[in-house]
Formats: sequence, C-alpha cells, structure tokens
Amino acid sequence: MVEASHVVTGGGRGVGRAVVERVLGAGGHAVIVELDPNLLDWIDDHPAKDRIEPVIGSADDEAVCAHAAERARSRAPLAGWVNNAAVLRDASLHTEQISAVLDSIGVNLRMAVTGCAAAVRSFLSAGIGGSIVNVSSHQAQRPVPGCLPYATAKAGIEGLTRAVAVDYGQYGIRANAVALGTIAVERYVNDIAQLGPARGATWARETERLHALERVGQPDEAAATIAYLLSDQASFISGAVIPVDGGRAALAREPAAGPEHGGEV
Repeated sequence: MVEASHVVTGGGRGVGRAVVERVLGAGGHAVIVELDPNLLDWIDDHPAKDRIEPVIGSADDEAVCAHAAERARSRAPLAGWVNNAAVLRDASLHTEQISAVLDSIGVNLRMAVTGCAAAVRSFLSAGIGGSIVNVSSHQAQRPVPGCLPYATAKAGIEGLTRAVAVDYGQYGIRANAVALGTIAVERYVNDIAQLGPARGATWARETERLHALERVGQPDEAAATIAYLLSDQASFISGAVIPVDGGRAALAREPAAGPEHGGEV
C-alpha cells in the first residue's frame, strides 16, 4: 500500500481506525469520512498526521464521498475504499410503519452503495483498478433478535459486493466483504460497563462463548484481513465474503437476549 491512498468511512474509531493505522503503517495515505468531527481529535497528535485527511460528513452523501475520492487522488493514486461506517437502528415489523423499517434498512445500505459508486467512478476515471472492502456481519446469515434492519442491510451489502465484483472485474476492480463476529469496539465496551460489574461480566462471557475461540475479536484483527484484501497479495480474490468471526458462524450457538449486537462494527 506504499504511495497509495485509501478512503475509510467511519474511520474515526473502532475497526475503521484500525484500518487507517494499517494503511499508515504501510506508508499509505488515508482519507477518513466521519460524521462526528469529535471522533477525529486524535489526528493532530498522530505521528503520521501529514498522511491523514479528514472529510466531515455522512458516508451516504454522494457529494461527501466524491469529495473524499478527490482528496485521496490529490495525495496519491486511489487504490482502495473501505465501507465501514454503520448505524444500529432497530425497527420492528409489528410496531413500526413500513417506511420506518425501510429507512432503518436503507441507512446502512445507502452508505455502502454510495461508497462503492464513488470508488468505482474514481477507479474508472483514472483508468486503473482498485479494491473495495465492505464491512458486513455474521448477522447477514444468522440474525440476532432485535436487529432486523441491520441484518437485512448487511445481507444486501454482501449481495452488493458480489454484484460489484461481477460488473467491474473486467476493469481490474475487486470487491470483497468481511463478515465480522463481535469485535471489542467502544460500543461493546460501553454496553458491558452499563450493565454493571456482575451482569456485565456474565453477558461478556456469554458473548465470548458464541465464538468457537471463546473470545471476542479486537479491532486490529478485523483490520488485518481488510488490509490484506486491499493489498496486491489478494489480487485474485474478488466477490468473496470472508468470515472474521472467531468461528462464530461455524459454531452457530444462539445468543441469549441482551445487547449482544453492540460491538460488531
């Protein structure tokens, strides 16, 4: 990834920031699309701050993503795009208006579609290939209770990934997805803390046991696979959905009721 630019949506914290660190560690430039500027306070003190550029705005905004692609190209050829930004918003079929359910599904799907479009257009205009990585979830295949919009959107994102790979592979554009298990991002840690010491410890252990490795993942473990898919080492991988879930999908153990979904992305 040396002398290349990458765009990472939702790159201010969690898995997104871990991807940014991987890009920077390889000598690349990172453009971060983030809605909340407060999540980017760390940039000023970062040793590679001259290779980081923030773009403040929503990842589902076409103009924001086009601007991010432009800023990336101004630094070095755009080589990769990571659609990591996500929103957890529940809406039940039996209590909500259908429009509310569709909006809750659409908020995540729109961000992936918008990011893919910006990346594809940029790659095509430059006449070069590139890599797109969409962040999905084990919920695309095995939803947990109370997450219908999120699970539906992630399933759509996996379909989008395969379709982009098929439509644009002839131009050297690769598209892949990672289906994450529970990752110990800020939301996951906060959920445990809010439950209190005893209940939090119990719930954390129950969540760990949903994974064959009997632990949750760390952001950098997810970022390592994403960085690999961005790299030339993955040059013949496209249209794939790779589980990065500690064996959760293989184990197929059902979760108990609770805020289990909080730490996935």
